[in-house]
Amino acid sequence: MNFYRRRFLVVTGAAASTALLPFSIRSAEPLKIGIIGAGKVGSALGGVWVQAGHEVMFSSRHLEDDQALAASLGGGARAGTPREAAAFGEVLLVAVPYGALPDVGKDLGELVRGKVVIDTCNPFPNRDGEIADWALRKGAGYASAELLPGARIVRAFNAVGAARMAVVHEQPGQVGMPIAGDDAEALEIASILIREIGFEPVLVGGLAMGKYLRPGTPLAGERGAEEIRQIAAGLE
Repeated sequence: MNFYRRRFLVVTGAAASTALLPFSIRSAEPLKIGIIGAGKVGSALGGVWVQAGHEVMFSSRHLEDDQALAASLGGGARAGTPREAAAFGEVLLVAVPYGALPDVGKDLGELVRGKVVIDTCNPFPNRDGEIADWALRKGAGYASAELLPGARIVRAFNAVGAARMAVVHEQPGQVGMPIAGDDAEALEIASILIREIGFEPVLVGGLAMGKYLRPGTPLAGERGAEEIRQIAAGLE
């Protein structure tokens, strides 16, 4: 889509020094980002993207909480229903318990089709039940793609604490963020947004590698980009 390529012209060097936060990279124009699930992860990432100059709509099952969050952030932050956030966003971040993902796919359906979706969701059998067991057998990347048909899935932010997500921009480029996906342009867009908030995106492979992007795997935790590449190479 040439639309995305026009939107994501990257500015660096002297231009980047005018950023609101000390990010290493910024997109040339504000982007509309819909957050589906404004819990710890969704609110942390949405908050730093607002500070970076993007327009963000937060959504969850608790609209009043989302409205309070948006009011505290000011600027381009707003709140709405999940359907409103999905319609609003040019890029979507989905950060819900894995047990809720089938309903997200059913409820939002056509609204996620064709959009870049950053998937932070992790399957935990003790919490999510049978859907988590299925996702672990299938691989979380492929499972999310099946539950959100037509979405351009990029798995990211799956095994780093939400508190760190909000402050990594203070020392940009030191923490790697493993990502996985099959859509080259979606990966490019997600990488820009990830780098913009201080992480160094590291492509570990296609959605098949998404099974490793969750807690409890060798790629979990906080590491530098080169260490992530070395670990990922041993998993292929």
